[in-house]
Amino acid sequence: MQPESRAGQRKATYDREVLCVATVLHDLGLTSLAPVQARFEIEGADAAKEFLARQGMDDRTTELVWDAIALHTTSEIPLRKCPEIALCHLGIACDIRGVPVDVARDGLPAQVLDVYPDLDLKEGLLGALVGLYQKNPAAAASHAVADACERRVPGFRRFNLCDVLVDKAAAL
Repeated sequence: MQPESRAGQRKATYDREVLCVATVLHDLGLTSLAPVQARFEIEGADAAKEFLARQGMDDRTTELVWDAIALHTTSEIPLRKCPEIALCHLGIACDIRGVPVDVARDGLPAQVLDVYPDLDLKEGLLGALVGLYQKNPAAAASHAVADACERRVPGFRRFNLCDVLVDKAAAL
């Protein structure tokens, strides 16, 4: 089975409510609700799970939403998960990168943006990601935060496993 085949099957069945809720709540970790103690994806997933549990959503469904939100910035893994997680990831990626040409039809993306403009999404998102780092440098554990900081924070240096291994070897 190809990695993208689960999400790529147009006839795959999925829970529309789960997909909608996960997609709508996916960036709670970028809001003031997040304590900025862990990756924003995890904090957002935690906040969504707590909110949905208070609304009476069952444990299985809240776990599915948690996974979709926690994995939404991760490459490859969501595409190997259930359709709700894969589709959430793909939809959010379209918001960032645009709709792939092979998926777009009859000018639909342009029509959607006419009705729902992105309101400078890209600059706003980059500012929010850098803001997380400024509140707590540990936020750079998220690749999205580290990517934004690499371009926007003078002197920023992302984590590199090689540095840890070399430092450990030198200490021995």
